[in-house]
Amino acid sequence: MTLTIATTQPAGTADARENGRIVRELMREAAAADVRLIQFPEGFLSGYAKEQIADWAAVDWAAVRDELNSVADLAAELGMWVVLGSAHPLTPPNRPHNSLYVISDQGQVVTRYDKRFCSNTEITRFYSPGFEPITFDIDGYRFGLAICIEVNFPQLFAEYDRLGVDCLLLSAWPVDKIFFRKAQAHAAIQNYWLSLSVPAQSADLMSSAIIGPDGSELTAVSAPEQLATVVLDRDAPEFHIALDLARPWRAEANQGDIYRNRRVEDPRSSDRTLV
Repeated sequence: MTLTIATTQPAGTADARENGRIVRELMREAAAADVRLIQFPEGFLSGYAKEQIADWAAVDWAAVRDELNSVADLAAELGMWVVLGSAHPLTPPNRPHNSLYVISDQGQVVTRYDKRFCSNTEITRFYSPGFEPITFDIDGYRFGLAICIEVNFPQLFAEYDRLGVDCLLLSAWPVDKIFFRKAQAHAAIQNYWLSLSVPAQSADLMSSAIIGPDGSELTAVSAPEQLATVVLDRDAPEFHIALDLARPWRAEANQGDIYRNRRVEDPRSSDRTLV
């Protein structure tokens, strides 16, 4: 069983109408490549706070909602899943969440991930935090979600490993080049695919890319109007060690019994002054 996913690196704006148009254009391109799931950057639909939005009062929330509905309608038409970054408004005076909408191939927003670890500026000026991991399944593959600065919190990526994800979707607006290496490390340590989507504004730092469960970069976006695709295949021979050997072994090792059962009582072990 296989599944084709795509990541994108479009140039986002503060105009939800334009952002929605770009999303649908890339969805149609992805449909021609038999993509089942397409991923977009952090905050893409609404515009991203700090970089593009200085005041939530300036956001046309009706336009954001209309464009989200139009994307959902096209998802149903194309039979495609969409993971789309956007601010999610709450009841005033509460600040929005920084979210990823998960839109099914039936045209429904089936769930939403709200960024849990917001930056200092985000949490003090722009966003309300979320508190729950989110997973969803497509064609026998399980996906998890994370956003930007959460790359610095390895416990989130380990949590998704325990939740059995096959692929972690990380949408971001990164500000340093080391971000990409951190994403690669999480994929290699947890032994799952990791799809990274960043905006064209981050092209001087990195490209959106899909990383294999061994940490290798499998594909990358080469231009804002393009996308990068990968076929997820748990039976791919190049990932045998990562998926069939390393991941189950690490899960067993984390349980600890294989070590506790072999614990020895020996003076040369307990006395740390012996040589």
